[in-house]
Amino acid sequence: MVMRISSLWLERTAWVVGITLLSTYGGMRLWAEESRANAVEQFRLASMSGADQSLWSPQRVAAYAEARKAVDAPQALLRIPKLMLEVPVYGDTSDFNLDRGAGHIPGTAALAQAGNIGIAAHRDGFFRKLKDVELDMDIFLEHEGRTLRYRIVEMSIVTPEEAAVLAPTDHPSVTLVTCYPFYFVGSAPQRFIVRGELDETQTVNEDLTQKNLQRRET
Repeated sequence: MVMRISSLWLERTAWVVGITLLSTYGGMRLWAEESRANAVEQFRLASMSGADQSLWSPQRVAAYAEARKAVDAPQALLRIPKLMLEVPVYGDTSDFNLDRGAGHIPGTAALAQAGNIGIAAHRDGFFRKLKDVELDMDIFLEHEGRTLRYRIVEMSIVTPEEAAVLAPTDHPSVTLVTCYPFYFVGSAPQRFIVRGELDETQTVNEDLTQKNLQRRET
């Protein structure tokens, strides 16, 4: 009888612990998605430099000014349309930043510079969609009013020690990094790498379009 009661108690305790863990996980994922959506909106507001506010309501003007002062705003926005991936990019890869988006990898090319830009995010979060990535897909990086398009030219799986994937490149590139395997339980032993090269033709055409728009406004 005592053993039966102990068994029932252990079973109920296990259920309670399991439900609590699931609820905590669900809450964290919901927070991460809300943070991502808010950061994307914040980035788009902050990117509207020189916006015509003549038709805006006073409340919208105030909100716009406040958003532009945000110290913690993301620095860029990364998109891969074919994967329906849209994620804000923050200035470093702190745990907090990777919980709410992607992070620029310190030591790699700055977002505004040519070279090899490294961007990391979690495999069980925003970058899980990279499991379906394919060669020749487009990566778009929005930063400081410009949208650069990169074409995926290489995918690889490496160990964490293989830093060569983040080495400077002659051709302007972006390298996405996440842990691998995607569904590994525990600390994943490898890294999944996606490298895209800048489509300079598209970039030149975009710059010309921007200049033409500026001439029309003046």
